[in-house]
Amino acid sequence: MRARVSWTLVLAAFLALPPFQRDRVEEIGFGEIFRTERMRVDPALTQALRSRWDMEAKAFVFPWGHMIPSLEDVSRITGLSVYGKAVSGYTYPCYHDIAERLLDLPVERRSSLVPRIALQESLGLFEVGKNAGESDDEYLERLARVSRRELASEPGPQADLDLRRFLVLFLGRLLFATRGDAVHCRFLPLLEDLGEVGGYAWGAAFLAHQFDCLSASDRQTSTSSFYPFLQVWAYLHLPALGRGELTRSGLVPIARRWGSRRDTRHLADQLERLQEAIDSYPYLDVVWQPYLGEGDEGQPWLAQARPYFGRSVWLHALNLVLTLNLFLTQRSLVFRQSVVDFPVRDRFRRPGRSFRGLHDTTDWRERAREQIENWERKGKSVKSTATTDDAYLWAYALKYGGKVYKSARHQVDVAGEVASVRALLLSATHDREVARRETEELRRELESVRRGAGGASTSRGRESDRASLQAQLTAAISRAEEAERHLEDRERDLRFTNEHAMDLQAQRDQYQRELQTTRGDRDQLRIRAEAAETRATEVTGERDQLRTQMEAAEARVAVMTTELAALRVQRSPVDREELERLRVELRLQESLAQRL
Repeated sequence: MRARVSWTLVLAAFLALPPFQRDRVEEIGFGEIFRTERMRVDPALTQALRSRWDMEAKAFVFPWGHMIPSLEDVSRITGLSVYGKAVSGYTYPCYHDIAERLLDLPVERRSSLVPRIALQESLGLFEVGKNAGESDDEYLERLARVSRRELASEPGPQADLDLRRFLVLFLGRLLFATRGDAVHCRFLPLLEDLGEVGGYAWGAAFLAHQFDCLSASDRQTSTSSFYPFLQVWAYLHLPALGRGELTRSGLVPIARRWGSRRDTRHLADQLERLQEAIDSYPYLDVVWQPYLGEGDEGQPWLAQARPYFGRSVWLHALNLVLTLNLFLTQRSLVFRQSVVDFPVRDRFRRPGRSFRGLHDTTDWRERAREQIENWERKGKSVKSTATTDDAYLWAYALKYGGKVYKSARHQVDVAGEVASVRALLLSATHDREVARRETEELRRELESVRRGAGGASTSRGRESDRASLQAQLTAAISRAEEAERHLEDRERDLRFTNEHAMDLQAQRDQYQRELQTTRGDRDQLRIRAEAAETRATEVTGERDQLRTQMEAAEARVAVMTTELAALRVQRSPVDREELERLRVELRLQESLAQRL
């Protein structure tokens, strides 16, 4: 909810800007963001994706392989610029002086955070709470109307101050938002010359920030940064999840077309069902190239962005210097995935993820010079000569094993044997489907040639060419059918192997359940034995106590017997009465001793 409120506040500030200021925002390259409808946050989808993010590979880890949001995704979905200068420069331990000079706002010492309330009020956003019964549109209109009164209406120093404040709010609360209430101003040094702001690759910096946010705990449910990007990315690549709704077809950038479906179930229930859906997602329904049918109309930024597409490159957002490992997703570039070395750790170490300022003044253009040169060369092109994904999927399954599954129903062996067979089965199914489509295409071509041969008479040379083409197509169809039969046999064998592996896994699970039951029975017996031992200890104590009492009674009987014998000797009348009394008491003591 906080992310949606932040979007509303930033949008209200944008709408309050006078026309010449909005034109400046358009020239910088941020205008397309404000044409996107405010989308409902989907925390379950965000958390499900975050739980599958591999920090080392900077990629999502799905049962069918790696997938990575790319610069083309950023450009097509958001309209942000992914070309130009790397977003790099100085970071400071304290932004107090520069904030006072460029924003006329206070910043605490040793900090890069601007107080949110002070920043909002500098833009005229005073009463930002939503009134009871107020619709979203009425709320937005009221905020923009109040804000408009406080902003400069003509170009000048005050207008520049307003624009910098707005850009800090936009960058710190929407595009590069972080958790917490304050707004960071670490990009402020890049805003000093407003004429240069549009020359930076803000879209590439945004992607680096996305990678950094995904590397946070997978238990985090709050959404930071411009959340529609990740949601729309999932709608395009994993449409069978059914989380998005295409409401405005044909609009650009693509984020403008989509809305988020309302789901009233509890978040935990949504997440559980999403994990199950991803674990069992149909391999053939994964969309690797969602933009094949897209044109460039209405998207002038694509012409300059296209040279950066399909390349592995270093991404820069000041102290965030991260790799875009596109070689892990060659299938998104219409290639088959070859075996590659999986990244194991960051090659470029950086002093932390914090936005709160680093301990020393650092020039990242100098410190990350090699990585910036990589960006200026547009990275490295991704190529593949593989004809099948099998080797990659096998290595992938051996590396990740059961980690690619998150739902309880699809937990597999840690060693990855079942996952390996399942990955190969998915690959074989895909290959068979491709072979079937190619065979159908060849048959259509052959039928077309035959219809042409049965038409009007032609020259002998053309008839010969047609006959040769027909023979070639017939031979190609035969080869394709043979390949399809081979793939069907291979798929059948793999299905049998997979079923056998799943049976073994079911037996293992049954044995584990029986083992758990046995352990439970053993624990119950242990508890009962401990209770019996405790009771035996108590009985032993009681027995010792009774023995002591019995010994005392026996000693008293002996004393009384002695006294009785003495009285028998004396035999006076008084003594006889005493003797009878002692005799009765003696019998009682003997009876008590016997009972003990």
